Amino acid sequence: MNFGFNISLVDVFKILSPLLVVLFGVLLGILFERRVIKNIKKLAAKTHWKYDKIIINSIQGFSILWFSLGGIAVASYIYPIPIAIQILINKFLIATFLGSATIVISRLLVGLLKAYTTDEQGISPLTSLFEFITKIVIYSLGVLIILQSIGIQITPLLTALGVGGVSVGLALQTTLANLMSGVNIIMSGKVRPGDYIRLASGESGYVLDVELKYTVLKEITDNLLIIPNSKIISGSFKNFSLPNKTIVLPVTLDVGYDSNLETVEKITLEVANDLLKEKIIEEEEEEDYISDPFILYNKFDYFSINLTIYLKVHEREFFDHLEIKHHFLKKLHQRYQAEGIEIPFPIKSMYFPPQKEDNPYNNIQ
Repeated sequence: MNFGFNISLVDVFKILSPLLVVLFGVLLGILFERRVIKNIKKLAAKTHWKYDKIIINSIQGFSILWFSLGGIAVASYIYPIPIAIQILINKFLIATFLGSATIVISRLLVGLLKAYTTDEQGISPLTSLFEFITKIVIYSLGVLIILQSIGIQITPLLTALGVGGVSVGLALQTTLANLMSGVNIIMSGKVRPGDYIRLASGESGYVLDVELKYTVLKEITDNLLIIPNSKIISGSFKNFSLPNKTIVLPVTLDVGYDSNLETVEKITLEVANDLLKEKIIEEEEEEDYISDPFILYNKFDYFSINLTIYLKVHEREFFDHLEIKHHFLKKLHQRYQAEGIEIPFPIKSMYFPPQKEDNPYNNIQ
């Protein structure tokens, strides 16, 4: 029985050759991803240059897509197809490639900025909001370039977005207020991840991140404190990490009136200097961070002479000064006891009014 089929090997090859080309492109992409990229990552892990890992991680996963697009492009020219379909395929290839390139550029730019701004403690001042804005800008430019490349006019689109943006802005006033407040926080440089801040309303903690709507603080109890960005901008706050992490720690003391003030000052400064030198050795800090302590006598109190010693230290963490004060008081107490310097107990004069003879309560025992 003859159904009229007369297909030669040449016709079969013409039909299968585009599919084989596409399949070859996919396999080549898989091979490139698993062999070449993997070996490059191993070499990058042995180097001390931090940017090579960022570049590799940015393009990882797109090799298969790019080789597949190349296979489709070659296959579309091998197999005879109508011009209209060829144009559609070309537009699809251009849009897909530009879209993937936009994602790669976004990853690369954010990663390079993070690596460049990360300090020795591994803290980067870049926030989630900054990353979000950076990606939005890059994606927006990528979409406009894609639309322009495939022949779509973007001017009417921009006009429509402008009109629609006004309506969206009115509907999302609170969200946009927090968004712009977050941008102001980042641009001002007064609040950075890792800083310890305290708001006028009493909330305090380490800044973990500045997000789209909120600033996230971590309290000393490891609880997260979520504060709207607009509250930080509209109120006052104290940043204990700016301009640097150097703090002047005042410690108030009392000594007896029988004490020799010159001896008290000498011994107190010796204890303070020894403690600060130990801190330099333990934490391997530069001596520039530590300055000589000094003492100021304040007043003659009811039962003692009041004085304050000022310790200027560089903190790694905000609560380091509490530990320094703890060790200082312990060592100073031991030294005062050894030197016979008295730390007097509080004494207050009590006044008892004279009792009246006709008071019936006088005889109550």
